[in-house]
Amino acid sequence: MNPITMFLTLVAVLIGLLLLAARMPVAAAACFVLAVIIFASLKMANAWERFVILRAGRLHGVKGPGLFWIVPILDSITAIIDQRIQTTAFSAEQALTRDTVPVNVEAVVFWHVHDAQKAALNITNYREAVDRVSQTSLREMIGASMLAALLSERQAADEFLRAEIARKTADWGVSINSVEIRDVTIPEPLQDAMSRQAQAEREKQARVILGSAEAEIAGKFVEAARIYAENPAALQLRAMNIIYETTKERGTTILIPSSMVDSMNPGLAFAGRAAPSAAGG
Repeated sequence: MNPITMFLTLVAVLIGLLLLAARMPVAAAACFVLAVIIFASLKMANAWERFVILRAGRLHGVKGPGLFWIVPILDSITAIIDQRIQTTAFSAEQALTRDTVPVNVEAVVFWHVHDAQKAALNITNYREAVDRVSQTSLREMIGASMLAALLSERQAADEFLRAEIARKTADWGVSINSVEIRDVTIPEPLQDAMSRQAQAEREKQARVILGSAEAEIAGKFVEAARIYAENPAALQLRAMNIIYETTKERGTTILIPSSMVDSMNPGLAFAGRAAPSAAGG
């Protein structure tokens, strides 16, 4: 009983008791009858509730929100429908995908009743029906999907489930807001196989990248060799730079052949080249 009905009923009873104490039995009886009528007839629906009223077995109307009256005995409240958004979790265990892989899928559907009359008269238990339809649609979707698509295309699967469940529940006055797949579990041996496959793909990609880098480095070496062949002084400067870089750390001892030292002396190198030419002259 709602608090307003209870309050008005108590007020009528108290007034009747006072009238009875004042030796006014007729008025007191009228107050008692009024209290009974208020108690049986005055109803209140919250903002999210709808009351489906039958009068003598036929649909009289849908009441709410707020206060309303019904006729005792003739009218009956057949259902109180909650129109707030509801959540229903459902799952499919050991369902086979199109490529015959058994998977366990967990999902949740968000829905609400938009037509209280249909929800009360067209279906016995609309909550249970939404759950059953969701499970059936999930199994149908799994059976029509490949495992790779089921794992990678979650949004498309969610939208397919939402549209399918909405189509089946439209006649019950139920609207499907959204469906979300929470988890897809595959057998452990298949998980290991997929992990090895992914690792092999990553190793293959790493080898391809390494080969491309080696080819690019080799091309740079060829270009550098051509430049050094055309300009020996550049090669000497590069060699001196390498020796300098290696001797920057303390305590480092490097043994260099004298022929290499002579080759890095531009004067000696020029004299060495000039002597054969003079001898030939």
